[in-house]
Amino acid sequence: MIMCDGKKFKGFKGKLVEENEAKYGAEVRERYGDKAADESNARMMDITQEQYDRLQSISGEILDRLEIAVILEAAPDSEEGCAIASLHKDFLGFTWPSYTKEAHQGLAQMYLEDERFTAYYDKKIVGCAKFLRDAVFAWTE
Repeated sequence: MIMCDGKKFKGFKGKLVEENEAKYGAEVRERYGDKAADESNARMMDITQEQYDRLQSISGEILDRLEIAVILEAAPDSEEGCAIASLHKDFLGFTWPSYTKEAHQGLAQMYLEDERFTAYYDKKIVGCAKFLRDAVFAWTE
């Protein structure tokens, strides 16, 4: 996605934050607190066009690699599983104000417990959400 106009990009980010807040804001604030939610929103608003493009690229790469790993029946604790988990950590770094392995594990666990996230990761290949969860746990332990 290429946007030349800085104002358009700022408006685009504002809309993303607004939509995310409407969809998940109450949940996030209840689970992680207002400070964490506000810091995450601020990080998204401060992201540059280049960082956003990289964020999108990493997101697509994670999905592609998950699908291949599941198709090939790779082990979540394999080199590829660990690489995917590490890439996922990089992805989180764009909007998370700080990283802990416990928070990463909690998010990955939620991917299995919340059907919205499971459906996102399993859209093309069933088992991707579980693989990501297991890979994150293997990588962070």
